[in-house]
Amino acid sequence: MKLTRFLKDKLYFILTFLGVYLILILMFLAFRIDSSLIIATSILLFFFVSITLLIEYVRKRNFYTHLLSNIEALDKAYLVLETIEKPTFYDGELLYQALYEINKSMNEFTKNLEFQLDDFKEYIEMWIHEVKVPISSLVLMTHNHQEKFDKRIVTELKRIEDYVEQVLYYVRSENAEKDYLIKEVSLSKVISHVALKNKNDLLENKIDFKVQDVNYKVYTDSKWCEFILNQIVNNSIKYRKKEGISCIQITAEEKEDCTILIVKDYGIGIPPGDLPKVFLKSFTGYNGRIMTKSTGMGLFIAKNLCEKLGHRIEIESKQGEYTKVSITFSKHHFYDVVK
Repeated sequence: MKLTRFLKDKLYFILTFLGVYLILILMFLAFRIDSSLIIATSILLFFFVSITLLIEYVRKRNFYTHLLSNIEALDKAYLVLETIEKPTFYDGELLYQALYEINKSMNEFTKNLEFQLDDFKEYIEMWIHEVKVPISSLVLMTHNHQEKFDKRIVTELKRIEDYVEQVLYYVRSENAEKDYLIKEVSLSKVISHVALKNKNDLLENKIDFKVQDVNYKVYTDSKWCEFILNQIVNNSIKYRKKEGISCIQITAEEKEDCTILIVKDYGIGIPPGDLPKVFLKSFTGYNGRIMTKSTGMGLFIAKNLCEKLGHRIEIESKQGEYTKVSITFSKHHFYDVVK
């Protein structure tokens, strides 16, 4: 709070005081008051007004400076009232009361919105579970009677199943910690499940699926880990090279404080300009526009889940040659003590 701005705001008060002071001096001169009394009165008046303005300025400056600094420091600015004391000057009290009413109204609105959002999420989850039943039935029908169905139907059905699953995990990802079950998980078992799930796509597209040195155990949630790996493998299949035999290579390496799972494909790669953005929400990039329709959500959800699980996911690529995704699982030594 600047002193010059404060004095400018008090301009009418200062001008009124100067006008009254001038009238008072003229009255003193008209009644031939002694000059020493005029000087003493003038000094006393100016001292009183200056002290009054200075005290008011200091009180307001301390309050508003504290208020603004707390607003800047808070992630949720609407909680600022919890960090300040109620001011002792009148216009500050009015502001405090106004902020209180605004904050109360916003909290009520936010709470109602959260209830509506929770209801919507519950409905979406219920709907997804319901719709997965007929999808699973259709998948089973096409598998048992492959000669009666066109391969394109099987492919499109698999895409529907993947997108439905992606929606389910996205809905849950914001509150994923409620659905976690962290335990020791075999990487080879997770990879086997993902390979089995994508078996038809791998065979149809002549993709060589190589798995080496993955007999390690890590602390994670098997369901979420399988979903993350499945998104990576799906991308490898989706952005394969159209000519020749493609390859997806999965390996792992163990270090002193972590285990790293590496998924490397020799597909079309990612343009350098797109690489820093691949984990952004709804980012499809150059490949997503020219190769196939893409939602841009798979890697975003995978990144989000990795952060919640305490894993680190990284990606490197060279356009036209390869894409390499690494997932780092930290070794939580405290787990053995707690369990």
